[in-house]
Amino acid sequence: MNATHVPVVSVRTVGSDAVALELRSPEGFDARPGQFVKLSATVDDEEVSRFYTISSPHITETFETTLTIDPTGTFGPYLSALESGDTIGVAGPFGNAYYEDEAQTLIVAGGPGVGPAVGIAERTVADGGETAVVYVDEDPIHEKRLSALSEQGATVFVVSEGDALPAAIENATAGAEPQPFVYGFADFLELATDALGAVGVDTDAAKTESFGPAPDA
Repeated sequence: MNATHVPVVSVRTVGSDAVALELRSPEGFDARPGQFVKLSATVDDEEVSRFYTISSPHITETFETTLTIDPTGTFGPYLSALESGDTIGVAGPFGNAYYEDEAQTLIVAGGPGVGPAVGIAERTVADGGETAVVYVDEDPIHEKRLSALSEQGATVFVVSEGDALPAAIENATAGAEPQPFVYGFADFLELATDALGAVGVDTDAAKTESFGPAPDA
């Protein structure tokens, strides 16, 4: 799929070394929270592209993706330095681990996986459903959106260690059987899937998306 160049609407800080990139939606762009896009640009005379997951609850004239920035990297610092009116290549959407009007959702996220987590949770609430977010990060991203979700009746657990996942998931589900989603780096997906299975959640039904190896892996 060829990239369409679209304008940047805004770039805002949502945590330490983390930004939310709002872009104009390409013509005919039809996506769901949890799907991902490929962003591309020419950086230092070299074509660079990376995949980023959509963090918007709805796709309108614009959409958002959330990314963490490795200061030693190439593309992350470039994206975080973009300004309104700059352009970026967008292709997609891709992926099948996305929200499909489920009445109950449970999103387990690590690091930048909180982007699709808040998007799916906000969409679930907007559609009149019930949602829970279990998020592992020592330095949380999107704290304002997580707080707003909690105020709207969502169940939100933010923990700093992966060891706390089973208890948090068990408390979040409280006997319900929501559709589980898991987003994060590869090692986190394994940890989260084990935690889901440990408390009796059907891991075969989980919609999962790996962001690849962690940056320091």
